[in-house]
Amino acid sequence: MKVKNIAIIAHVDHGKTTLVDGMLRQSGVFGSHEALSERVMDSNDLEKERGITIFSKNASLRFKDYKINIVDTPGHADFGGEVQRILKMVDSVLLLVDAFEGVMPQTKYVLKQALEHGLRPIVVVNKIDRPNSTPEEVVDSVFDLFVELGANDMQLEFPVVYASAKNGFAKLNLDDPDENMQPLFETILDHVDDPEGDPEAPVQMLVTNIAPDNYLGKLGTGRIHNGILKKNQEVTLIKRNGELVNYKITRLFGYEGLKRVEMEEAVCGDVVTIAGLEKIDIGETVADRVNPMALPLIDIDEPTLAMTFMVSDSPFVGKEGKFVTSRNIWDRLQKELEHNVSMKVEETGSAEAFVVKGRGELQLSILIENMRREGFELQVAKPQVIFKEIDGVKCEPIELAIIDVADEFVGVVIEKLGIRKGEMINMIQGSDGYTRIEFKVPARGLIGFRNEFMTETRGTGIINHSFFDYEPHRGEVPTRMRGVLISIDAGATTAYSLGNLQDRGVLFVPPGQEVYAGMIIGEHSRENDLTVNVTKGKQLTNMRASGTDANIRLAPPKEFTLEQALEYIADDELVEITPTSIRMRKKILDEGARKRSQRKG
Repeated sequence: MKVKNIAIIAHVDHGKTTLVDGMLRQSGVFGSHEALSERVMDSNDLEKERGITIFSKNASLRFKDYKINIVDTPGHADFGGEVQRILKMVDSVLLLVDAFEGVMPQTKYVLKQALEHGLRPIVVVNKIDRPNSTPEEVVDSVFDLFVELGANDMQLEFPVVYASAKNGFAKLNLDDPDENMQPLFETILDHVDDPEGDPEAPVQMLVTNIAPDNYLGKLGTGRIHNGILKKNQEVTLIKRNGELVNYKITRLFGYEGLKRVEMEEAVCGDVVTIAGLEKIDIGETVADRVNPMALPLIDIDEPTLAMTFMVSDSPFVGKEGKFVTSRNIWDRLQKELEHNVSMKVEETGSAEAFVVKGRGELQLSILIENMRREGFELQVAKPQVIFKEIDGVKCEPIELAIIDVADEFVGVVIEKLGIRKGEMINMIQGSDGYTRIEFKVPARGLIGFRNEFMTETRGTGIINHSFFDYEPHRGEVPTRMRGVLISIDAGATTAYSLGNLQDRGVLFVPPGQEVYAGMIIGEHSRENDLTVNVTKGKQLTNMRASGTDANIRLAPPKEFTLEQALEYIADDELVEITPTSIRMRKKILDEGARKRSQRKG
């Protein structure tokens, strides 16, 4: 059986997972009796909800006499650790681009990595059935992007396939009839190189993914670069530090569709999963017992953002979650490190707090979201960027931001990002009343910007950003411009108190919600923080009827997602996270202690 290995890269929501669905359906992987869910490659609840890929996954299909291994990669630079590993497993990439939106920043990051690995991409222009789509213009912009990213002559001669993944067809020319995915399969066979490797050589397999299994222990997935791998074979694991550990492969799996199927042996070029190597880790080599030779280690981008995870000391601790101790949190973070190579966890001077470093806010917020769904309660501080010294110069991470806004808001967006030390590098006037602006902005400047951006553009603007590079430090960046309203007392909020506070700012809590002293319940309309009583009820006398509370009209409270809360808080604030709630609070809950601390500061 001949093999082709291919990865799919695309911006969030450009149809990558839907395309894999269509390919698997039409290749006959699923029997007529099998019910197939939408977006089968989104294995995790969070991926299905957000429509994004977080964890890379494997699938395979058969076409003619070839087995095509497909790897679904995350499209976001925050998951760069996943991306770099995946590109070691494949011989080409499908670059999927939306026929309406064109090239987006997350596409650039993964594409740049693919071109640097010397891979020759196949460009798939998806959603050509969308109204106002401009597939020819998109192909031109892809060519310009390849030139910008330094593609070689061979990479610039990329084949183009036009498709509608949702409707299950692909074609080589826009005038061709809408039939099936056959043209895409043919293009993969014609343009993807056969995997290199010598089946007669000593076995070498690079581990690019690991996963725990309740019955089999740790499983390692990767591509066999040389030789033949067999079940019950005696092998040597070459660790990152050069240590050699002898093992026996107890089980060997390949892929049929999305299912793991047991195999007796696999030849070089195939992507397989092995069991029996309990100390296996990402980037290590499974080698021949007699003649062990290591493959090059995988370089992973350094983290750019750090966040402190703390044991919750909230008055409500333990009411909503199962896991609240520092040992619970530490063990969970160590488990994350087993498969998340671009994340680092460090202990602090306190046994109650740990510093978690990652590739960006999205990667860290996904970890927190998964933890809260598993029953954890914890607190996290405001994300901090990680500075680097390069040639004696203090440097900071810079993000490439692509913003689509209505023409009337262009001025205010340029002004706001200018204040945050953003540098405009491109501006394209659209024909639909929208303008696309490209900025290079310090990562610090984008923390907390999304809220302000949505307010200023009245919810109509779209912002996408990804890591660009480290550049010299750009000086002080202003943060949140307004103070917060802080509860002075514990208890349930009342409509009467909230009604009296509406003129002071924007409220975050509805009537009847339990709050505690030091909890943030709203945004003040001025720059300073204001401590308020939100639990006070109306004093009832013979002259004052309690029924008039029903006449109080309250604006709906502003609700925060986890990412919005992390962006919103200031340096002296925390986000308290439980399985059912996301609350913002001051680090020091007692008002007197808070004022004394400010005076000392």
